[in-house]
Amino acid sequence: MSLEAYQKTQQATETASQTEYRIFTQVTRALMDARELPTTDKRLHEALHWNRRLWSTLATDCAVEGNKLPDILRGQIVSLSIWVSKYSSQVAKGEENVDALITINRNIMDGLAAQASLSSSGAAREESAGAPTQPFTSTTI
Repeated sequence: MSLEAYQKTQQATETASQTEYRIFTQVTRALMDARELPTTDKRLHEALHWNRRLWSTLATDCAVEGNKLPDILRGQIVSLSIWVSKYSSQVAKGEENVDALITINRNIMDGLAAQASLSSSGAAREESAGAPTQPFTSTTI
C-alpha cells in the first residue's frame, strides 16, 4: 500500500478527537522547531500563522449552532483563541517567546488524550458486547 493510500485510510478512520490531536501535534511540533529562530525567520511566522488558524477554526466551530460542547467550554475555547492571536503577535515582534503557546497546545493535547482514553475504555466494554471500536493512536512530542 502506498503512503498516500495509507494516509487516506488513516484519515478516513480517525475520530474527530484523533484528528484534533494529530493536528495539534503537527502545529505544536512546528512551534517547537521555530522556538529558537529569530523573529525575521519566515518559518517562525508560518508556525505562528498555522497555530492562529487552528485556534481560529476551533473558535469558529464553537459558534456553530449544534456544537455539542458545553457552553462554558465553548466560551473558554473562544477566549483562548483570542489570547493566542494577540500573544502570537507579540511573539512575532520578539516581545514574547513561543513557550506559552506550546504549553497551551500540549495541555489541550493532554485533554484530548484523556478524553480518548475514557472513550476507549468505554468502547472496550461495548466491544465485548459486540460493538466495533476505533482505538486512539497518539504521537508524542
